[in-house]
Amino acid sequence: MRWSRARRSANLDRTTDEYTLFTTSQNPHVIRLLMGAFVLHLPEHKLRVVAPDVGGGFGSKIFHYAEEAIVTWAAGKVCRPVKWTADRTESFLTDAHGRDHVTKARLALDPNGKFLALHVRTLANMGAYLSTFATSVPTYLYATLLSGVYTTPTVYAEVKAVFTNTVPVDAYRGAGRPEATFLLERLVDVAARETGIDRIEIRRRNFIPADAFPYQTPVALQYDSGDYKATLDMGLEAAGWAEFEQRRAEAKSRGKLRGIGISTYVEACGIAPSAVVGSLGARAGLYEVGTIRVHPTGSVTVLTGTHSHGQGHETTLAQLVTDRLGVPLAQVDIVHGDTAKIPFGMGTYGSRSLAVGGSAMVKAMDKIVLKARKIAAHLMEASVEDVEFDRGTFRVAGTDKTKSWGEIALTAYVPHNYPIEELEPGLDETAFYDPKNFTYPGGCHICEVEIEPETGQVSVVNFTAVDDVGRVINPMIVEGQVQGGVAQGIGQALLESAVYDESGQLLSASFMDYQMPRANDLPPVSVATHTTLCTHNPLGVKGCGEVGAIGSPPAVINAVVDALQDYGVRHIEMPATPAKIWNIINAGHKLAAE
Repeated sequence: MRWSRARRSANLDRTTDEYTLFTTSQNPHVIRLLMGAFVLHLPEHKLRVVAPDVGGGFGSKIFHYAEEAIVTWAAGKVCRPVKWTADRTESFLTDAHGRDHVTKARLALDPNGKFLALHVRTLANMGAYLSTFATSVPTYLYATLLSGVYTTPTVYAEVKAVFTNTVPVDAYRGAGRPEATFLLERLVDVAARETGIDRIEIRRRNFIPADAFPYQTPVALQYDSGDYKATLDMGLEAAGWAEFEQRRAEAKSRGKLRGIGISTYVEACGIAPSAVVGSLGARAGLYEVGTIRVHPTGSVTVLTGTHSHGQGHETTLAQLVTDRLGVPLAQVDIVHGDTAKIPFGMGTYGSRSLAVGGSAMVKAMDKIVLKARKIAAHLMEASVEDVEFDRGTFRVAGTDKTKSWGEIALTAYVPHNYPIEELEPGLDETAFYDPKNFTYPGGCHICEVEIEPETGQVSVVNFTAVDDVGRVINPMIVEGQVQGGVAQGIGQALLESAVYDESGQLLSASFMDYQMPRANDLPPVSVATHTTLCTHNPLGVKGCGEVGAIGSPPAVINAVVDALQDYGVRHIEMPATPAKIWNIINAGHKLAAE
């Protein structure tokens, strides 16, 4: 569900017949295209879409919602600004929901615990009608991840999308990859218990080796890099896995049930190669654009087609400029979210902003540096090949001749001494980047829980996340993204559920009925990273926005099942509410009494 109230407003400038729509969209240019070309049939130059940094999107703000078109149409009819704000229940009833699968899966193993084949049949709820990415989420973003981190040679996946009487089901943080990871990691834990092989050992026996990359999976994707053993080992040490039985015994002395669960995962993000989405019928390229505009004083404005929804892009993208051009952070301005200012871009989702949008910026900065070196070569009477550039200083190799970034920037705009016959004035470049492949973050999440037997209440007491997100630009932002994703994953595993009655009425349409995780539901989350670089983008980054929500749900449920092992529990469906667990415990007591 969307966690903030939706607000949309539109205005018509009667002097120019131009419309301005203020919305919370994750991709303002796409909304302008869809609404202008296909809904209201307005010329794009007459329609401006402004999407501020609203603090969260999580996939549910990708779509072109009807209210965006309605307020724009109404503003034109009454020639006055029109504003619409959803109340909480309206959002529950109209915003796309996420994750509704019924799956049957079988895993074949040889006597040594090596995985031989996986067979999966999934019914995926689409809701009452199709939303934007409805069918692609349970197919291309789910079924293609069913290899996980394992060398399973044969995978059969059958997905049937079905219409029901619920709200449309579409992308939510992770979109398909959490569903695949949950299925796999629960299945691996069940296999471990039934074969008697240790949960860690069965994973190690089946991991894709670090020296096997690039690794072609049997379900279309080719992973470019990873080291799943390293993240597992780091996670086990950080979580104190070896000492867990001591903690279990101590909890038992207090009358509590304690369990520990693990999840090792991989995801496909950095969405997406245009050729791939085009082959799926998307009729869109998912490239990204970056414009670097150097001002005469040397300060820099970055115009990016991606968008910030609380991820800290203004900081991370500015750091790229500082690192490459040597410009102080305070002199870098990041502009996004306004179709009147930025070039056409595809927005933020699928952990693509740095891997795709940042890569476009790098390509644009390479163009800037090349032109700036030519200017510097002219000023220092040297060949371009002899001019070196490093963090704001141009130097003729082997000499003490230098020019500063500011000097070159001013020369570009005040060209009284300038190779005008070779170069146009100015220092302003644009570049596009279309990824060659998805990026593949992976890692290990470990959850420790305690259960109060008398009430069935689950408390998450420890959570450890070790993730490989490629090159880390800003460790603090990565940590925050992982912690936020883990919070949502814990909410999904233990608390959150959209409940309907027999007539199709949504019963959980307010926060009085829909249980959101609160601060006291969450433990401190220990976050660490291990880096293997992405091999096909210039930054080596993989993406971190979704990993917390992908690795955490199976780790939580595996821990709950582990805590309930004495009651013969093999599996429990999400959310593992106190009522479910209380019934399991009491049924177990009755069986023991009989």
